[in-house]
Amino acid sequence: MSHHTPPPKTRGRGEGAAAGNAGRPPVGWAAPGILFFAVFAIVPLAIAVYLSFCQWDGLHSPSLTGVGNWTRLFKDPEFRQAAWLSLLLTTISWAFQTPVALLLGVWAAGRQRGRTVLSAVFFIPLLLSTTAIAMLFHALLDPNFGVIKEIGPWFGIDPNIMGSSTGALLTVAFVGGWQFMPFHTLIYQGGTRQIPEVLYQAAAIDGAGMVRQFFHITLPQLRNTVTTSSVLMIVGSLTYFDTVLIMTKGGPGTDTTVLPYLMYRTGFQTYDLGYAAAIATALVVVATGLSLILVRFSGFGTMRSTREGM
Repeated sequence: MSHHTPPPKTRGRGEGAAAGNAGRPPVGWAAPGILFFAVFAIVPLAIAVYLSFCQWDGLHSPSLTGVGNWTRLFKDPEFRQAAWLSLLLTTISWAFQTPVALLLGVWAAGRQRGRTVLSAVFFIPLLLSTTAIAMLFHALLDPNFGVIKEIGPWFGIDPNIMGSSTGALLTVAFVGGWQFMPFHTLIYQGGTRQIPEVLYQAAAIDGAGMVRQFFHITLPQLRNTVTTSSVLMIVGSLTYFDTVLIMTKGGPGTDTTVLPYLMYRTGFQTYDLGYAAAIATALVVVATGLSLILVRFSGFGTMRSTREGM
């Protein structure tokens, strides 16, 4: 009597897909988020795009004018200056916030004595409104009555720092960084705590000190965290408005007139809302383009979680 061993059972394409999706929530769970995003993001964006092809003063009905606003946009030297200032402010903000937030986030992920209390104090600016912070710094930096009048000369700082184009732009970048750096620190803190402890234990056995562990373990493991933080930082920096409005009003002259402030001034001071919508649409395109470029060249788009489905 012969025994035949049955051939091994192979999984079909459907079974393999089911196994690959094990542990993932159904698509329906995303429906409320998709609906919310569509109502409060996609629809307003579509309206702004439509208005960018119209002439509208905010009172009468919009009238289509074709590509007139866009032709004017690309020929407008004020728009080119505002776009350059927005990119410059974004670059300064990223270069200022990223290394500080990264180091603070790695430190906050440790177990040092007093770390919890100091972290809580450091996160306080994130809880304050941007308007309140801008008004606070505007008072502190007043060249006639602010603290800068007394302590500025001690550090070789001109009390009228807001009166120079470079000083005003750097001040706006500093104030924005002071408020939002805790948010990015929190991102880096969470990313650092996800790094397996065994990597540091193995490095310590090999004789690697804290500096080598940071550059050879922590920093490479935080690559995708840096990309996430940078995308949020770029979008946030490109949309600076209330800080500029309260602290500089686009000045001195037009040296801090970034795109959001130019959009506001065009739409709500000169009531040229069609052209303001074109500026707003261009701002969305620039922010989206920079974010996609960063994601593309950082390899973030091919990232796969090793804990997915757990």
